[in-house]
Amino acid sequence: MRWEPRVQACIPALTTGSDQQELKLNLPDTFRRADELSAVYGDSPGETAALIEWLLGLIYAADTIHPETAGEWKTWVERRTRLDAVADWVESHPGCWDLFDPEQPLGQNPALHPYLDAYGVGPAQLFVERVGDYNQFFDHHHLHHPEPVPADAAWRAMLVQHAFAIGMRGRIKASAMGLPGTFTNLGTNRLASRLRVIARPAWDGATFGDLLRLNTAPWPRHPGPLNLTWGQQLPLRRDFSQPGPRQARTPQGPADLHTVLGRSIALRPAPLADGTPGVDRVLIGAGETLSPLPAEYLQDAVTHTGPGGSKRLMAPSATRDLWRESEALYAAVAERDKGTDLYGRIAMLQGRRIHLWTVGLLSTQGKPITWVCDEFPYVPGRESGLRHAAEQGSGICEYAARALYLAASTARDIAYANPKPDDKKAQIARFNGEPEMWAGAADHFHVLLDRVAAGEDTADALTDFGQAVRELTVQSLNDRLISLSGGATGLEARVTAQRHLENLLEHGKAPVQLKEPSA
Repeated sequence: MRWEPRVQACIPALTTGSDQQELKLNLPDTFRRADELSAVYGDSPGETAALIEWLLGLIYAADTIHPETAGEWKTWVERRTRLDAVADWVESHPGCWDLFDPEQPLGQNPALHPYLDAYGVGPAQLFVERVGDYNQFFDHHHLHHPEPVPADAAWRAMLVQHAFAIGMRGRIKASAMGLPGTFTNLGTNRLASRLRVIARPAWDGATFGDLLRLNTAPWPRHPGPLNLTWGQQLPLRRDFSQPGPRQARTPQGPADLHTVLGRSIALRPAPLADGTPGVDRVLIGAGETLSPLPAEYLQDAVTHTGPGGSKRLMAPSATRDLWRESEALYAAVAERDKGTDLYGRIAMLQGRRIHLWTVGLLSTQGKPITWVCDEFPYVPGRESGLRHAAEQGSGICEYAARALYLAASTARDIAYANPKPDDKKAQIARFNGEPEMWAGAADHFHVLLDRVAAGEDTADALTDFGQAVRELTVQSLNDRLISLSGGATGLEARVTAQRHLENLLEHGKAPVQLKEPSA
């Protein structure tokens, strides 16, 4: 059985204008038709990001047209240099592109194939969204369920594993396979612990080719090897022949970086009911582990300053939506203190609207939770306005959230005359409208950014945003207070909490945009 990569893509339908037609393209056609396509996509945000990562690796590996300097990059983007040379390179490259080749299976470790029948499990393990912690499956796909999945779905899921899979214990029995215990300790892969930011062109007539060009960082040296299979001879690649601490390595260039094999994977081919190629058994062990990456390999990374001045890379949070962290993203664009990173380069593209698409895998205690993603507009020359809007907008919501908490605490103090200390948290939560306010504010926040990106006055946009959040805040509290009884105590709690919230919104420390406008 043979299967070569097919990329899911969208192309504008010529007959209907705005509707999209879906199609699957082989790799050469994906690059040759890149400027006919509106997008490529996977079945999840992470899968789409992993697919784009892999295609960027091919551009570098071709080593024929990618820019070497920021100036070349700007010319390359503005002149829309075609990607046909990458297609030619793929067609002529002697590497194996077959997912089921017995000696060089695409993206896999052929040394695992002898163990597939005895130690492999069902294909659900390949999908990060299904696998949970490899013990409890989110959508009830049983570990050993034998139903095969299509080869294209298995290939894309494998790309996600290589890029985003988190550290945990693998299910395979390394000792029974004659391998050291380190093979079972699965490392956290390159993008699993931070947000990946991809620049998406948003100007008229923008194509997938424009997206690839935007995100191909200049590289003046050899791009390093393309990782097509574990069988390639690569210095410092783990061979799992020795126990002990993991062996980490630094990528040799961007082609190497974008295609690192973060898992050691084997897939068993099996035909689907219609005879097309599929996968029915999977084996996953530890893969390549990277050393801390230098700045040149973190072109899109955004540093967030936390409490006490501590700095960390922006990462998905279970308690803060991505838009609440967007001021750090706009700070990276406005300050541009890292030289020619992604944000320094896109600032060179005057008059071009660009969206910064952020995607990450939210996990906790070694368990994947969900994909998180959001998109933020950017126009060169409007950095300061966008940064100010993001900072002020987030501050407005933070104040409103604190006001809601204090109002809820007031209602709790009256509604529960003799409370137990251990019940305080749950009792306040009953009246706290913060979740509804945060959820409702997200759409208003994106409208705020869109208005500023379009060139509208930042102060006016912030005023309208503040008034929308004020209305949302009042409504969020009122909705929570409905649960109070209709007696005297309930009425007192309701009226006092509402009055407290009103006073907080008019307080001298409240953002001016939250205050009731004067007549």
